[in-house]
Amino acid sequence: MSKYLERAKEIRAIEVPHHNCAQSVLMSFTQSLKLDDETAYKIAVAFGGGMKSGITCGVIVGGLMTLGLFDVDDMETTQKVINDFKTRHNQMIDCKDLLKANAAAGGQKKPHCDALVYEMVQYVEEILKEKGKI
Repeated sequence: MSKYLERAKEIRAIEVPHHNCAQSVLMSFTQSLKLDDETAYKIAVAFGGGMKSGITCGVIVGGLMTLGLFDVDDMETTQKVINDFKTRHNQMIDCKDLLKANAAAGGQKKPHCDALVYEMVQYVEEILKEKGKI
């Protein structure tokens, strides 16, 4: 298991304070970014729950924030992150749709969101390795 995925699992196990999906993804990379957890927590606080509105899933936002902090901000990579996520999740990117589909399948919210966080952390790590950033 990579250090980033291990860190994501540690973060998702913390109950208080709660870490939303965007925070969890971003904070998984703070040590390599030389960014403190408190600042990362605050940066991503409004992006959980689809920006607290059910729109774009926080893992996507957290993943793109992370890539940006590693100076990966080209349109091709951004579109690839979004399109690959859609491909893996029945063309859905909105939090409300992902949660609704999970509930309809009998899933519980926390394990579902945890899995999305872990998936995105691994995906971002792959991109960063491919681009020679880590």
